[in-house]
Amino acid sequence: MSELTAIRGMNDILPSETPSWQYVERAVENVLASYGYAEIRMPLVEKTALFQRSIGAVTDIVEKEMYSFDDRNGDSMTLRPEGTAGCVRAAIQRGLLGSPQRLWYAGPMFRYERPQKGRQRQFHQIGVESFGVPTPDMDTELILLCDRLWQRLGIADSVSLQLNSIGNLPSREAYRDALVCYLEKRLDQLDEDSRRRLDSNPLRILDSKNKATQALLCEAPRLADYLDDDARSHFSRLCDLLDAVGVSYTVNERLVRGLDYYNKTVFEWVTDQLGAQGAVCAGGRYDGLVLQLGGKAVPAVGFAMGMERLVLLLQEHGSVQERPEADIYVVSAGSEAQREALVATQALRVAFPDLCIQQHVGGGSLKSQMKKADKSGASLALIWGEDEVADNSVSVKFLRENAVGQARQINVATNRLEKTVRSFYAS
Repeated sequence: MSELTAIRGMNDILPSETPSWQYVERAVENVLASYGYAEIRMPLVEKTALFQRSIGAVTDIVEKEMYSFDDRNGDSMTLRPEGTAGCVRAAIQRGLLGSPQRLWYAGPMFRYERPQKGRQRQFHQIGVESFGVPTPDMDTELILLCDRLWQRLGIADSVSLQLNSIGNLPSREAYRDALVCYLEKRLDQLDEDSRRRLDSNPLRILDSKNKATQALLCEAPRLADYLDDDARSHFSRLCDLLDAVGVSYTVNERLVRGLDYYNKTVFEWVTDQLGAQGAVCAGGRYDGLVLQLGGKAVPAVGFAMGMERLVLLLQEHGSVQERPEADIYVVSAGSEAQREALVATQALRVAFPDLCIQQHVGGGSLKSQMKKADKSGASLALIWGEDEVADNSVSVKFLRENAVGQARQINVATNRLEKTVRSFYAS
């Protein structure tokens, strides 16, 4: 029988790793709540047509990377490769777009890609979407939200903001024609991937990683020269607002994003600390997508951040403070002591819901239990033995709080245990 293992590119996140994930998730949730964003939870599986209509049938995601299958009714279904399309579908279907909405979601996404550091086939994103506001102050708010999160996580010095405007659809089509005309005359100088994109999605050539292609693009037509007045004004105001609040950015005229639904503003937060996977957060405006998916015309802007890359960046930066396995560790010797310890421990959990109080199970000597108490990282050990049961008390051992290196131990009446614990954590 062959060994059962995880699917390539779909990784287990182990208990030693989850504190880093929880640290990020708590920070994100707190920052989003402070800006007034509400959580929405969408299905992992959607109809394949949703992504074909939103992302674009000739994008790499739809052509090569989606996990799609036919269900028992013969309908084509897809594990979601990104979150925006599903969020828009839910907002239309559930009637959420009658007034401006600020929404966020989190969870796994799926793309069939070559696994590497910071890029997996099952990966996790936190997405933020805003509906109903067409003006650049909404774009600004999302960027400021990101900036606040980087400050909260302690990685602000490790990421930088890149901005661009890709205008509206007529502007991009005119630019597309000019770019294709320029590149067709230099076809023999393009790398293989760019030649393939020349027919299907030529704007993606702008963010090619091939150095020769990038050098060739230096003399290519500029997208900025094809923007209409509305897009120019929108982008100018966005830059002005970011300047006013002191958020640094670089205008990257070759930043186009890989999804067809974007218009006007696009942005990425990038780092040079993760090798080839430099983008940790990316997004932009997609004013036509709601109409495209069957709703009324509603302006929208959003972004998604990759959890794997954020966690890697935090680890590189040394920003994560892992929480000890326990705050208090309870040990006992004998069945009656175990019973007394169980009752007291449950009362402490009610009194201190934010503390991790771990009670030893499985028996063993007091010596072996105390070794586990010390290994748990707990600050206090609560000890019940025959003597404690006899005089209705508990021994409290201070495992970490002794300046001379020797743990102190006191004996307190059981009915004063809560007060003793409270005084310890208040000091």
